[in-house]
Amino acid sequence: MTSKERVLTAFSNQEPDRVPVNYSANRGIDARLKEHFGLRADDSEGLSRALGVDFRSVSAPYRGPKLHEDIPERGVKVSDWGIHTRWVEHETGGYWDFCDFPLLNANEEIVANWPMPSPDDYDYSGILDACKNYEEYAINGAAGYGDIINGNGMLRGMEQMFIDLITDDPASLLLADRRMGIQLEVTRRILEAAKGMVDFIWLGEDLGTQIGPIISMAIFRKHIRPPYQKFCDLARAYDISVMMHTCGSSSWAYEDFIEMGIQVVDTLQPEAKDMSPQYLKSMFGGRLAFHGCISTAGPVATDTVEDVVAYCRNTLDIMMPGGGYCFAPTHLLQDDSPTENVLAMYETAAKYGVC
Repeated sequence: MTSKERVLTAFSNQEPDRVPVNYSANRGIDARLKEHFGLRADDSEGLSRALGVDFRSVSAPYRGPKLHEDIPERGVKVSDWGIHTRWVEHETGGYWDFCDFPLLNANEEIVANWPMPSPDDYDYSGILDACKNYEEYAINGAAGYGDIINGNGMLRGMEQMFIDLITDDPASLLLADRRMGIQLEVTRRILEAAKGMVDFIWLGEDLGTQIGPIISMAIFRKHIRPPYQKFCDLARAYDISVMMHTCGSSSWAYEDFIEMGIQVVDTLQPEAKDMSPQYLKSMFGGRLAFHGCISTAGPVATDTVEDVVAYCRNTLDIMMPGGGYCFAPTHLLQDDSPTENVLAMYETAAKYGVC
């Protein structure tokens, strides 16, 4: 099978020739893997080929004016959406953490006038050629995850964001509506430009902690599900699949996902409540396909190569039978993961992932 055929077969809950493989990582471990394979620091395609990755993404770069200024004297970068981040060092590397929360106290008028990118200012001209370059792979064409909880939290702060959902705060609801509306339209234009060569869109909304839901079902159905239904309807119109990323304990929402037309669920943190491979396969196998399950906080980060091989083989043994599984880390592989462990992870998928 080609990579595209392999992934789409798994998405259809059937057995491909081997389990499809995906990859995502923080920049420290990513750099070490490229060095291991003798690749340039910018050769992400070379690394994907070296690891046997079956997925690719296409996007439309933003070409519009800079909407928000950085704050160099404080080391703060500001995105086109107005999100503030600063670099935080830790013992194995670092990350850009969110700060300032410029819309924390904003009312509807401020939110309505907050500069955001226009769908007209994205460049769709290279989409079709990119798809042709990746035609043997499964192509994601989403313009963003959606991400109401995190996206609003980056601008209003997480505590205020949760208060907003409970109190139906009109400014926060407008903020989510504006953000999601822009992403939906950019996604539509990507799909139109791709002329049928995009295979799925990858959405995301973190719905759980490690021990249970992060919001109630009532709030999910009132404020989260309706905007994502628009993306599912868009995907249906273009006859492509929808994959939904949800961190933490999130299987409580999967029956709704099925009703919405979501075919694939992603992340699948096995440590979280009701997220073990056994539970997911027994409850949703054949009705949802799975992408993830290989914990970035488990043996890959903390144990020996032998432990990693055993752990990955066990996951494959549970998730592969009957099809519907894509081998991938639960999130970005972390910089504290030994290079040899990550290599063992992908070597195990290649050796034991044959159906």
